[in-house]
Amino acid sequence: MATYTKLSSGSWRVQVRRKGRYVSETFLRRDDARRWATETERQVDRGETPTKSRVARLKTFGELIDLHIDDMCDVGKSPRRSKAAALAMLKRQLGKCNVAALDRERLIRFGRERAAQGAGPMTLGIDIGFIKLVLSHAAAVHGLPVKVEPVDLARIALKRLGLVGKGCERDRRPTQDELDRLIAHFDSNPLQIAPVGRIIRFAVATAMRQEEICKARWSDLENRTRMLLIRDRKDPRNKKGNNQRIPLFAATGFDAWAIVEEQRARRSNDDDRIFPFNHKSVGTAFRRACADLSIHDLHFHDLRHEGTSRLFEAGFTIEQVALVTGHKDWKMLRRYTHLKPEMLHTIQAANAA
Repeated sequence: MATYTKLSSGSWRVQVRRKGRYVSETFLRRDDARRWATETERQVDRGETPTKSRVARLKTFGELIDLHIDDMCDVGKSPRRSKAAALAMLKRQLGKCNVAALDRERLIRFGRERAAQGAGPMTLGIDIGFIKLVLSHAAAVHGLPVKVEPVDLARIALKRLGLVGKGCERDRRPTQDELDRLIAHFDSNPLQIAPVGRIIRFAVATAMRQEEICKARWSDLENRTRMLLIRDRKDPRNKKGNNQRIPLFAATGFDAWAIVEEQRARRSNDDDRIFPFNHKSVGTAFRRACADLSIHDLHFHDLRHEGTSRLFEAGFTIEQVALVTGHKDWKMLRRYTHLKPEMLHTIQAANAA
């Protein structure tokens, strides 16, 4: 039975006690309070968790995206850059869509539109995954009557159409000539402030990501053991606190420790970062240099790929390479290992020695 109380502010407070459950809400109008109380009693009778009035009023997919983001921020897990960008895109394209209208047909149309915009099979698969995440969050956390089955059916349809699937594994490796030209390009430029040539060599030597390199600290360097602590390494589950110690050695054709010593000799301030430069600026300089040198289809991340492949070519096992690259899933690590056939001679000779 619902109890209504008019507050001094003029608002109405409604309390519902039913089958041992107690919930209450405050409304500006009595009619709104009555409608909420009636629906709440029905939910309790069906064995469902009563929905708060604020959440119950949410109608569009964009509002559910905001609800998901707010909830994740409340528990200290705000979306990081890639997820935030994906959710922003979904809000632009599907935000005004009524949740009830977000059926299989609408999702298939969304998939076709995204593919026409240039989204590849893996990207579209990630987009569909985020749509399901937002809907399932609303249903599981807030008890909203939203369905996730249409998302699964749409994924099957898009997969049959060839619009959702595994992405093409990138296997671009820079040649030694390309690396030499890039390094010489930066080292010979007196106007270049960031030591991008040194950073390129360090990237191949350590298989570290661009952002990791520009965040590495002197205080995390162990001089005696020649180890470097990388903080918060990228991880699909939880990046925060995912720290890893890696060796700085000369197994890939470039000596990581010697590069650090070069950088130490040029240290001119108290900045604790070994390479105190914005990683985005480094990436921009790298892209411009590739354009100037007519080096096509080479990304900075390909240097991590190159360093990883060189570790395998040096004879290290998957388990040992993972200690450098930080991969926890060895299947994921395999996609980085595009060995040059001619290196089999070197590996065989080393094993025979």
